[in-house]
Amino acid sequence: MTEPLNTGSHDLPVTEELAAFMRTGWAGARAAEVPPEVTARPIAPWAAKRRTALAQRFPGERLVIPAGTLKVRSNDTDYRFRPHSAYSYLTGAGESDDVLVIEPSGEATLYVRPRAPREEGQEFYRDRRYGEFWAGPRPDLAEAAEMYQIECAHIRDLDLRTPARALRGVDAKVDARVPRGDGDAELESFLAEMRLVKDEWEVGELQSAVDSTARGFEDVVRALPQAIGHPRGERYVEGVFGLRARLEGNATGYDSIVASGSHACVLHWIRNDGALNPADLLLLDAGVETDTLYTADVTRTFPLSGRFSPVQRQAYELVYEAQSAAIAALRPGARFRDFHQAAMRVICDGLRDWGLLKESTDTLMETGLYRRYTLCSSGHMLGLDVHDCAKSRAEVYLDGVLEEGHVLTVEPGLYFQPDDLTLPEELRGIGIRIEDDLVVTAGGARLMSSALPRHPDEIESWMSALR
Repeated sequence: MTEPLNTGSHDLPVTEELAAFMRTGWAGARAAEVPPEVTARPIAPWAAKRRTALAQRFPGERLVIPAGTLKVRSNDTDYRFRPHSAYSYLTGAGESDDVLVIEPSGEATLYVRPRAPREEGQEFYRDRRYGEFWAGPRPDLAEAAEMYQIECAHIRDLDLRTPARALRGVDAKVDARVPRGDGDAELESFLAEMRLVKDEWEVGELQSAVDSTARGFEDVVRALPQAIGHPRGERYVEGVFGLRARLEGNATGYDSIVASGSHACVLHWIRNDGALNPADLLLLDAGVETDTLYTADVTRTFPLSGRFSPVQRQAYELVYEAQSAAIAALRPGARFRDFHQAAMRVICDGLRDWGLLKESTDTLMETGLYRRYTLCSSGHMLGLDVHDCAKSRAEVYLDGVLEEGHVLTVEPGLYFQPDDLTLPEELRGIGIRIEDDLVVTAGGARLMSSALPRHPDEIESWMSALR
């Protein structure tokens, strides 16, 4: 049965004569052999090991992991497609609507929607979603097998009536066709947990993402004179960083947070429509996502004038000391929550020294009163998702211990709301976060984002050299 074409509102009827004409006369009719420019992806051997580990975790069971589907942005316009992270981790493939199946024997097959032959039908020039002339060529079966080093079959041959564990909520067609079982939640958790410890290839991809991100931050500092003069300076900064992300990677790994002045007190400020006041701080939280979909996540808060005011420096130095204490707590065997607790003890000490809070640090840690000014946790796992491995069980992740190969962020902050009457007026509207990416090593942790300065003196020198 032929699927209906995804044609748009301005699609024109096709006569029999035109249809016949479109099927012929194309140079180099598609050959059976794989073109020489199609080569195996570097991820392929790593993905094969991961599929083997997954099959061994669920021996004798059928596992179904879909890539996901295109999502409508507006009317007949889709967002750019990004596959589900678990699917990308296991295949390295990136086309929509495909499905990975691991059979009870452990053998894996990638069911794909190959590009439509030009000698057959009208999809290649009429289908707005999948047609080669509209969306670009998809690999054919032989090309996909070579690129991903896995057996490939046509998606129309996929039989989903056999009982299986399935990753649900990714592809509605798969959800509807795979009989629902009790083991789906366990599969989802394991697919997250197996990504907690990064392999050598992943660490390299993450380091590449961090390095590109550092260059993007440098771009921003160089562009500040022009951005400050624009009524939407935050958006100017967003665009400058986004250019680096698109030139060196796939995109940004998440919507960039470009928060000047009191906007920095909004943890996930992504409107980015404000002006830049030279007297204010700018909080930039941004990360480049590589073409392999690994993302960095870095935050720097710097003075738009190039120099911290005394009160800005006072607040910044407290966050800096908190982050330094958190980084020092990272090592194999430490509890995941330890680094956050180390940072918060420093924050509590500082808030007490300033006279904002009166209780002892131990009491503040117990009651959580300090959270009025810092709000959230101080870090998370990082990888294919900016908040990576989020479906892991608490006992493995949040209540677990650090291992060599974990990659995570350390990002304490202070957020002094502009209308908070418990604060002296000079602190109101100041928001500061310092965030770095680290990989846990045998002896502690390596600062992957060391190319960017952290200390306030270094920040000022860095800005002076770039502007």
